Amino acid sequence: MSKVKVIIDAYGGDNAPLEVIKGAAQAVQELDVEMVLCGNEPQLRELAAKSGIALTGMEFVHTEKVIPVEESPSEILKSYSDCSMAVGLKLLSGGGGDAFVTAGSTGAAVVGASMIVKRVKGIKRPAIGTVVPTGNGCYMLLDMGANAECRPEMLQQFGIMGSAYMQRLMGIERPRVGLVNIGVEETKGLDLQLETYKLLKKSPLHFIGNVEARDLPLGGCDVAVCDGFTGNVILKLTEGMGKMMTSELKTMLLSSTKTKIAAALLKDALNGFRKKLDYTEYGGAPLMGISRPVIKAHGSSNAKAFKNAIRQAKTFHENNVISQIEQSLSQL
Repeated sequence: MSKVKVIIDAYGGDNAPLEVIKGAAQAVQELDVEMVLCGNEPQLRELAAKSGIALTGMEFVHTEKVIPVEESPSEILKSYSDCSMAVGLKLLSGGGGDAFVTAGSTGAAVVGASMIVKRVKGIKRPAIGTVVPTGNGCYMLLDMGANAECRPEMLQQFGIMGSAYMQRLMGIERPRVGLVNIGVEETKGLDLQLETYKLLKKSPLHFIGNVEARDLPLGGCDVAVCDGFTGNVILKLTEGMGKMMTSELKTMLLSSTKTKIAAALLKDALNGFRKKLDYTEYGGAPLMGISRPVIKAHGSSNAKAFKNAIRQAKTFHENNVISQIEQSLSQL
């Protein structure tokens, strides 16, 4: 059986390209994958040599340009059609790899994936879905940034895609799909929520109704559906609260000799808690609704985060999430 081949944008992200190369090297060693790095090949090879990074299991596709994060996303099809991200997406579309990872511009990744790799037949808009930790597991939040404005049928499809992901990758037989709203009553929300509720209620999904934001960290649902504006606010607030709690806990446990002793006794439990809140453990967010696996890694990803984004890309491909989405769409 051939190894999974993952294409990566070597110049996407705040810490590229060094952390990308490190993460790719770790992935080759630990995940048994092959890597294709898109970027300036001479620079990448020189950097790897200086840093003592072995390039075993890696191949390169040379590109000169990098699309800036502040550039208009549509420029990936125009002035930056030969940038590292665009070339990687073209490789994926042409069968040059099994999945693609980038930590570059989110907007450019969404536009590029939609226009170059193409959407799954029937999907109106792709959505960025991310797995968020809860007190008793995790849930998938989507959309969390690709579509600030949505129509009800788009949110219904987000529910289908999120449910397929949680079934195939998390092993949840009937994922509970909730619609993010300001109250649990069926009559709550604006027109978007009211009409989406009706569609989800009629769908074959395990729809449990509206969920409030406060219930999400408590495991209120397995798939949380919302527009990209709302989802991004929820995600950023969750990240901020996680950092604040970790910082406050550290300050509290180091405040006296007694608390330091307690911290030593709780070391394993505290490390587990910190790991649960660490975004680098999750790697990245799949771009749901694209016909091939595309993973959007965090812009500030380090080597560990890139390795785990590659792990997610491999798992996404191996578990045939896209075929599950296609099957679920056919049931509507």
